[in-house]
Amino acid sequence: MYRVFCSLIVTLLLAACGRADRPTAPTKARPNLSVPSNRETAQCLADLRQLHVSFQLLPDRETGPGCGLAGTVKLVDIGVPVANLTAVRCGAARALIGWTRNAVAPAAYQMLGSELARIDSMGSYSCRNVVGSARNASRRSGHAIANAIDVGGFVLKDGRRITMLNDWNSSDPQVRQFLQTVRASACKRFGTVLSPDYNAAHRNHLHLEDDRAGFCR
Repeated sequence: MYRVFCSLIVTLLLAACGRADRPTAPTKARPNLSVPSNRETAQCLADLRQLHVSFQLLPDRETGPGCGLAGTVKLVDIGVPVANLTAVRCGAARALIGWTRNAVAPAAYQMLGSELARIDSMGSYSCRNVVGSARNASRRSGHAIANAIDVGGFVLKDGRRITMLNDWNSSDPQVRQFLQTVRASACKRFGTVLSPDYNAAHRNHLHLEDDRAGFCR
């Protein structure tokens, strides 16, 4: 019995040493990216082709903690020039195209009497946190994953430039109505839409984000 007991103790000690000596694989910290599935991206790219727009598919890559590109494209030609637009997630690009073609362009012609010549964006991708909100200051912006687009204004073919900064509270009721109309339409296509009515940080642009949040202000 004593011999069996000693043998059992030795076995347990060896097993314990084996567990202690086994190296533990390091855990790699990954950014908190909301990544679309391959199926979602494939469907979105097919939708862009059906819309007959010119675009380039960009490679997926991580660019920093909580920042990166996944399922993103660069829009080359959607029928109306969009200035300053770089990488943008496919779903946001699809929403932008629908908004431009079915809301902004018709509203410009019907309400302001001129065709739309260009949309002036203030960019899409930027590895940064939310701005203008102390409560969310530590949270990554939708721009950090190229899922948001900032639009600063619109240029018409008659030469007029309508901007959020100068015309949101324009003395011209038609201009005010135009901007209110395109915001309302954006709210039907994007999950989050922030305008000059939201806070001072958005006094000069519309923030359009494809996140399904259902927040429009």
